[in-house]
Amino acid sequence: MASRIALDVMGGDQAPDSTLRGALAACAADNPRRLDRARILLVGDEAVIRAKLAELEGVGLGSGDFAIQHASQVIGMAESPATALRSKPDSSIAVCVGAVKKGAAAGLVSMGNTGAVVGAATLGLGTLEGVRRPAISVTLSLTGKPVTLLDMGANREAKPQDLVQFGAMGAAYMRDCLGVENPRVGLLNIGSEASKGTDLLKEAYPLLEAEKGRINFVGNIEANEIFDSVADVVVTDGFTGNVVLKLLEGFSAFMLQLMLGELRAHQAQWGKEALGNLKKRIDYAEYGGALLLGCKGVVVKGHGRSDHVAVANALAVAARTIDSRVNEHIVEGLRAPTV
Repeated sequence: MASRIALDVMGGDQAPDSTLRGALAACAADNPRRLDRARILLVGDEAVIRAKLAELEGVGLGSGDFAIQHASQVIGMAESPATALRSKPDSSIAVCVGAVKKGAAAGLVSMGNTGAVVGAATLGLGTLEGVRRPAISVTLSLTGKPVTLLDMGANREAKPQDLVQFGAMGAAYMRDCLGVENPRVGLLNIGSEASKGTDLLKEAYPLLEAEKGRINFVGNIEANEIFDSVADVVVTDGFTGNVVLKLLEGFSAFMLQLMLGELRAHQAQWGKEALGNLKKRIDYAEYGGALLLGCKGVVVKGHGRSDHVAVANALAVAARTIDSRVNEHIVEGLRAPTV
């Protein structure tokens, strides 16, 4: 199926229980972003998948009519990605990539080994026309308005032109999938002046300025401005981006626990609805996964510790990206002449 999503059932700390529960949750009748079961291709050890589905059916979750693609091997979370990809050609990650490459699926979702997912997708699928390197993008809604940050770890090092492409890809995603008209693109830096930052940032700034006909570049932004809605897309190299992402996740969770502790200590009452809304803004499970933008095919990488909610949301992200034809629009945007 052209719009099918290959799900790496064996990837993740809680797999296969969390991944299969996530597939079922994604297709549940009460899910506002409900997917048809025919859109999901379960990839992994077929015997394990069927046994777990039967178990879930026994507790009333229902197995559904999922297609299954057998994969005899699993890449562990702690394995060396390069070594594992060479020694385990029939891993669930590799089989997911193969399904996309052969046209059996339009995209894939994995909660497995990040390096293996990025490596397998980049080498197996290749990059879109005009894209030098793919980038991991994460969309957060900490302020109530979505902001997409990239690269969040696919490339530890980048060249100035890569940052321009990251901006174009992030803008296409925000426009097509999240309905943000003319997304503002900011370059993460230590100051607003064009002369600030590393050589990479100082060289990328004029290149982004020159692309203003295609990219709505709003200049440098500092890390604290991520929360001020001054940009819809924040561009950086993968090393910096990964540090920022882990800091945001860790600090958000820390502050939530600190706040709850203070409320309990003072016997304060806080409505469940308000607490739930706050949790949704900072919980990784709510944004489901990170998109590897720039690959041929849609690739969504979720947290290793993802539960069924995160898996269901990751599948929804993949479906939305496929249906919005984001990759086609990225290629068109990079081809278009600068006005």
